[in-house]
Amino acid sequence: MDVSLVTVTWNSAKFIGDQARSVFASEGVTYEFFVVDNASSDDTVVIVERDFPQVRLMKNEVNRGFAAANNQAIRASIGRYVLLLNPDMRVAPDTIAKMVQHMDAHPEIGVLGPRLVDEQGNIMPHVRRFPRVSDQAAILLKLPHVAPTILDAYLQKDFDYSKDASVDSVRGSCFMIRREVIEKIGGLDERYFIWFEEVDYCMQVVRAGWKVAYTPTATCVDYVGRSFALVSGYRKQQYFTTSMVTYFRKWHPGWRSAVIAVLRPCALAAAWVAEKFRSL
Repeated sequence: MDVSLVTVTWNSAKFIGDQARSVFASEGVTYEFFVVDNASSDDTVVIVERDFPQVRLMKNEVNRGFAAANNQAIRASIGRYVLLLNPDMRVAPDTIAKMVQHMDAHPEIGVLGPRLVDEQGNIMPHVRRFPRVSDQAAILLKLPHVAPTILDAYLQKDFDYSKDASVDSVRGSCFMIRREVIEKIGGLDERYFIWFEEVDYCMQVVRAGWKVAYTPTATCVDYVGRSFALVSGYRKQQYFTTSMVTYFRKWHPGWRSAVIAVLRPCALAAAWVAEKFRSL
């Protein structure tokens, strides 16, 4: 088995069908496909069971979060590689095969991310440097609204998406992991409900001696958070800032994590005010 694909769903009925059809149109690889549903209240499970009986469906009675749900399938998977794929992603027929070929040709790579594009084919920047207290504090304080270039280094605005490269981290929406990496460091850290789990995993991969890499040879269409769009802005900030604090306490203990923890209420207060104004 070349690849074990894992998709975590939560109220994903509007797009899981298109995503699954794109997966099953894949050529040049052997694969198994897991869908782990986090207690959807829409027809996600009905669609998967009715239209895609070949999917290995796991149904959670509660929303266990992104990391824990992915780990359920990872533990049951047997592929040489595991590909985490969000339900609002679309792969081309050759996307998965090209990612496998790239990993096979570069045994030093532990995690690989492909070229991500939007519906119009425009590049979606997604390569990031590992978070530092300065850039994450700027995000919490909403400083990019008044100083737009303050995050240019963190967001790697000068990154060349036309070339293969070793990077710090890639987006978790299309995230291929080598089996040997999983055997050595395990699955995703389940302390993260959503957000920062892929950054954390990239850090673990690098610390364990492998590379995190980007390649433009494989392309995936990213429809960007359609499922999570159902969550309110304030709740998103709760998830995001909680995960940020968790990340800094794990990798940057001491004053750096303390700064992030102190600034978290500022971001939550701003999100609460913004939500109240939108409801007026």
